[in-house]
Amino acid sequence: MQKEIEIVVIEDEEDILELIEYHLAKEGYSVTGFLSTQNVEQFLEEENPSLMLVDRNLPGMEGSEFISYLREKGYDIPVIFLTAKAKESELEEGFDAGGDDYMTKPFSPKELTLRVKALLKRSGALQKQQRLKHKLLTIDLVKKDLYVNDSPVSLTPLEFNLLHTFMKHIDEPLTRDFLRDEAWGQEGEGVNDNAVNVAINRLKNKIDPQNEQNYFHPVWGVGYKFN
Repeated sequence: MQKEIEIVVIEDEEDILELIEYHLAKEGYSVTGFLSTQNVEQFLEEENPSLMLVDRNLPGMEGSEFISYLREKGYDIPVIFLTAKAKESELEEGFDAGGDDYMTKPFSPKELTLRVKALLKRSGALQKQQRLKHKLLTIDLVKKDLYVNDSPVSLTPLEFNLLHTFMKHIDEPLTRDFLRDEAWGQEGEGVNDNAVNVAINRLKNKIDPQNEQNYFHPVWGVGYKFN
């Protein structure tokens, strides 16, 4: 699959870090978390993340000092500061250090994902993610088109949503409830397990009729895995 948009989160409170990681991963982002600034610079030398979420109150080097240091080193990765520091002077410190946006704690996960998406759009990272690729499959996220081995294959909106969900979660066991939420949305409440199975089977017959790629794998007691 084409590399996902990668986000770095630096947050010293483990429960908050896990919550942020969960909500960003649910949106389809690849997330790497750190409990301090230690090892982050080494990670940046090897990877090319599209965004960083940085707590101000970190052990060792304070968050805005670390970002100021990275800016001096030439890193221009967009940054959202997460912090309890909400005074105007503290906000100014954060922006002066090289922050692009600022969220004061406590914040809602929904607001966080919306701000992340907005900043990724402004930076151009989302525009680069118009297509997802995996094996012989390519989906165009803007036109909602599918190509199998470069040949167009027609999908219903539901089938496209279903395939997009699987391609965002390669090798992850997905429950039928999760698939209902992601692919059917609000209409998923009236969809039973058998209807999910039928929809997946229809999709399989369209993208891999001879089962040569063996994309779908039932996971006993859970649902399905796509690889």
